[in-house]
Amino acid sequence: MVVMGRVVAPYGIFGWLKIQPDTEALDNLFDYPDWWLGRDDKIKKSPWQKYEVEAVKVHVNILLVKLVGVDDRDAALALKSLQVAVPRDQLPEAGEDEYYWSDLIGLKVSNLQHVDFGLISEVFETGANDVLVVKQADKAQGVQERLIPFTEQVVLQVDLQARTMLVDWDADF
Repeated sequence: MVVMGRVVAPYGIFGWLKIQPDTEALDNLFDYPDWWLGRDDKIKKSPWQKYEVEAVKVHVNILLVKLVGVDDRDAALALKSLQVAVPRDQLPEAGEDEYYWSDLIGLKVSNLQHVDFGLISEVFETGANDVLVVKQADKAQGVQERLIPFTEQVVLQVDLQARTMLVDWDADF
């Protein structure tokens, strides 16, 4: 499963949901007639459940969606905070030097001086460029977090098979 967004809240009384997409274009989820809802993280897991999309529309910077079988506010509220995903085999192949954010999560990041920065825990968009959140547990300092821009100038190599990334980034940043 590739996480493409999350359920933010119910919308109205007829089972509609507010969805915050994690896609490049707000309407990319429109391409998929079925969505899988669940949670797959270290803190909380829930099994993925398939839902057929009955209707979906853009509302400002979120999506409003009506799923088949979710017919009232209580049913919609039960889905709050779940992730929205689609099976990987339904996604188009990423282009050369393009990556799905979900593929970057967990990559080990180091710089040209062979300093280990830790693992990518999150990717987010700022408008100017995407940013990698890299975390490393350190016994003396606790968890260190670095924000590294995901740009051609900074990210020199991504090896998805080896689960590594090489960056041109100073260890003091």
